[in-house]
Amino acid sequence: MNTYILFLRGVNVGGKNLLPMKDLRSCLGDAGYANVQTYIQSGNIILDSAADPAVKVAGVIEKKFGFRPAVMSVTESEFMAAAMQNPFSEEAGNTVHFYFCPRKPNLDASKLEKWDANSERYEVHGNVFYLHAPDGIGRSKLVANIDACLGVCGTGRNLNTVRKLQDMLQNRTA
Repeated sequence: MNTYILFLRGVNVGGKNLLPMKDLRSCLGDAGYANVQTYIQSGNIILDSAADPAVKVAGVIEKKFGFRPAVMSVTESEFMAAAMQNPFSEEAGNTVHFYFCPRKPNLDASKLEKWDANSERYEVHGNVFYLHAPDGIGRSKLVANIDACLGVCGTGRNLNTVRKLQDMLQNRTA
């Protein structure tokens, strides 16, 4: 069994794709996953599985809750490496965002130049796009157009969430 971290995209946002985490944990346990944990309502899951669970988890959610979210999965070692490679680790946790992608982003320089604010900085390491947005992401044009900039569908989590997931991983009992 391997430990995976799954990121669901677009759940519990604006009253759409409602997914109660308690019910989700139960469904995933019933589907055969071990040590299932969730963190906050935005769809962060830690679980143990013999194989990459992304497709099966999306199917479980579709069957039980009536919609199929995009599910991005990484192994525990991939997640920890992404956290360690964060080039903005000294910045405030709510201003740094990790965009986990299924493959290395193919950055569109013209779109990045068009939409990034002068205060925003970014780097790519492996399959993760790191964004430091000191003015927040609520009005960020880059974030509003992130998939076009990345050339791949990614899902973002802020540094506070990444740190909490790290803590959860370090405190797990097998």
